[in-house]
Amino acid sequence: MNKKLTEFSDEELIKEFQDNNTIEAYEILVNRFKDPLTNYVYRFLGDRDICTDIVQDTMIKFYLHKDSYKSFAKFSTWIYTIAGNLARNELKRRKRRTIFSLNNDDEDKKIQIEDTSFVSPERETDSQMKGEIIQKALLKVKPVYREVVILRDIEGLSYEEIAEITDLSIGTVKSRINRGRKHLQELLKYIYSG
Repeated sequence: MNKKLTEFSDEELIKEFQDNNTIEAYEILVNRFKDPLTNYVYRFLGDRDICTDIVQDTMIKFYLHKDSYKSFAKFSTWIYTIAGNLARNELKRRKRRTIFSLNNDDEDKKIQIEDTSFVSPERETDSQMKGEIIQKALLKVKPVYREVVILRDIEGLSYEEIAEITDLSIGTVKSRINRGRKHLQELLKYIYSG
């Protein structure tokens, strides 16, 4: 009895896509990972538009470089690595752009800083406000700590998967998670105590 593609594991789907160029296998993987990757990248960068672009770029890279995936790794680790690299590159680009913009006297090229302090009426429920507060606090945590905290606490990945995605040792991953959590708790303690 043949399994339907939707019943395949991630690794079986990527193998089907690699071996037979089955577009349906690719689409199933995109649908499985689009939302978790969007959440991961958004939490890391805090910008929905850029986040959407990065997830689309991740899926394009996945499509174009499907044969670079090797079956000894979990597919999720491979695709999170692609998204993580793109997000880190965006963070570096953003820092360079901000420095450039600060020193630029040209009126047309002012710094474009989005005002995220306004919460629209549709977002005023308690849980959404807490989510926004947590997101703002997350963005204040250093990127090296923020990324691993998001991967562990929000995405639920194992220490081993995070080590592979970030190319760090497990000890470094655990240390950074602890530091990131501690900093996040310090940022949030005044909000939730009281």
